[in-house]
Amino acid sequence: MTSADIPRSDPAASPALPDVLAGPILRRLDPNRLRIWLVGSRHLEGKLLLHPAGHGPRRLSLNDHRVRRLPLGRHAVLHLIDVALETPLPTGVVIDYDLRLASGGGVEAGIADWAPHLLHEGARRPCFVLAESHRRLLHGSCRRPHHDGPDALVRADAWLAERRDDAEAWPAWLLMTGDQIYADDVAGPTLVAIHALIRRLGLFDEPLEGATVSDSQGLYAAESTYYRREALLPDVDSSDDLRERVFAGARKPVFTSAHAHNHLMTFAEVMAMYLLVWSPVPWRLVEIAAPSLDEANATAFADEAAVMERFVEGLPAAARLLAHVPSLMIFDDHDVTDDWNLTADWEACAYGHPFSRRILGNALLAYLLCQGWGNDPDRLAAPMDEAAALLDAAEASDGWLSAEAHDTCIHHLQRFEGWEFQVPGTPKLVVLDTRTRRWRSERSPRRPSGLMDWEALSDFQQELLDAPSVIIVSPAPMFGVKLIEGIQKLFTLIGKPLLVDAENWMAHRGAASVMLNIFRHSRTPGHYVVLSGDVHYSFAYDIRIRHRRSGPRIWQITSSGLKNAFPDTLLDAFDRANRWLYSPRSPLNWFTQRRPMRIKPRDPDRARAGERLWNGAGIGLVELDDQGRPSEIRQLDARGFDVTFPPPPDKD
Repeated sequence: MTSADIPRSDPAASPALPDVLAGPILRRLDPNRLRIWLVGSRHLEGKLLLHPAGHGPRRLSLNDHRVRRLPLGRHAVLHLIDVALETPLPTGVVIDYDLRLASGGGVEAGIADWAPHLLHEGARRPCFVLAESHRRLLHGSCRRPHHDGPDALVRADAWLAERRDDAEAWPAWLLMTGDQIYADDVAGPTLVAIHALIRRLGLFDEPLEGATVSDSQGLYAAESTYYRREALLPDVDSSDDLRERVFAGARKPVFTSAHAHNHLMTFAEVMAMYLLVWSPVPWRLVEIAAPSLDEANATAFADEAAVMERFVEGLPAAARLLAHVPSLMIFDDHDVTDDWNLTADWEACAYGHPFSRRILGNALLAYLLCQGWGNDPDRLAAPMDEAAALLDAAEASDGWLSAEAHDTCIHHLQRFEGWEFQVPGTPKLVVLDTRTRRWRSERSPRRPSGLMDWEALSDFQQELLDAPSVIIVSPAPMFGVKLIEGIQKLFTLIGKPLLVDAENWMAHRGAASVMLNIFRHSRTPGHYVVLSGDVHYSFAYDIRIRHRRSGPRIWQITSSGLKNAFPDTLLDAFDRANRWLYSPRSPLNWFTQRRPMRIKPRDPDRARAGERLWNGAGIGLVELDDQGRPSEIRQLDARGFDVTFPPPPDKD
């Protein structure tokens, strides 16, 4: 039986679909312009209502000038709402809003009707606040749905609910600093839900080149589609030496994650994943039945199903947070695949095969639509136009993406330079792309690439020159844990950087030197707060330039993960060893590239035995003073308590 013989389910024969599948999610908002992300089961028409406290209401028609609609399937339409305002909205006040959607008979329904889970208790509508400055921020990364622990977005929603009527207490942004989804690490029950949702919504199909199946329908029906997806990848034609160096001799362009057996592959799979991690509604549309599995995978499926059930229970609160706080997002590797662009060898192998290239491209295309657009729609206008043309053509051709147009779109996306962005304000906010503009090692293609190349770092420097204060979002910490970076360097020297995820700013000498010199430049004398994630633990450092009375003050603040954590015993061992080996008077400090910097760790107030690394799911909250210096660094632990990082003693 071929994939062409497999009948596609008819969603129209099932009970009626809800009008809204996911959203609204508030993206980049300012007094003159609002961007809102939404996915409906059909083309939606209606009005946006705004009710600023102390000001008159506004009613804006969601016409074609204000909404871009992109088909994702027969019963899924992405709505990108982009409203320019002639009269600016007020800042510093609570602004209630509603999306009144037209249904049959001219009847309008509001959010309270079609998404009551988005309302805080006692509220009639959701709301937002346009902050007057960037001085209060929520930030976090690494939200792995099947990690067996609480979800920090749920914790942040509860924290916000307590302050709903206090506009001054609201954060300016929810900064999502990487790994918003795990495209490479998917639980079996989640993949079953993804496939059920694809059928229910009729998400677009695609032909596949270089796989052991001919198209997406064949992929979904294959016996190896659960927990054995590497079996669907054919042998590669690259040299035995390249395979040995990059994939330890494996004869497949399989990805380097240890958990990639359910790696998402098609565009429809990644889009369904976004719906399922951001909204409780799609889970109500699918039934999850365990597929035929061997004993070990059947046990894993049952364990993951229990964790995913708890994750789904928290989705109404997570969706409510996203509907109240404007969010900015930047990718890290798991949004596409583990170790994405780690080395030049990795790139040669992964991009050198048509199927692996398509897999990476599908994740990047979904990132564009679900995350990238909302950061800066104008900057991404060209790739958005090309993506829209691809999707419109699929809608007109019975739900199949054109192979040629699909590959061309992906080719352009993978060469696109412009994922980074800036947000004016006080302080200025600069968000870095540390994934697609890499500084490849000149010493060996097997060594880790620098997180940003020379040109990208030069652009970054221009954003800092003469600025009195800047908030920098770097998905990986610019200043990390020296011991862990040393271990990663050791594995790099023996040719095994993939084994320890050797991705840090110090792993590439050239990139590290340029980055450090940027902060040492005479025209970067201000205050710089670096917000990061990635590492699955949290910490804070105060950083100064040695032997200089004046000069920049830097704070490295890391919050990770939103729903992930480091192995407790291992992190405790690293923490203790790092404190001993790299104490202030240790000679080992002189062998690090950061020796011109004086770094003082902040001890979390809940540390039991001097720990400096806080382990546990949570979300960071940082508050800045008028000069852009942190006045409070806090971790809202997902278990329901706060952890603060007070300043270190003022002594060398």
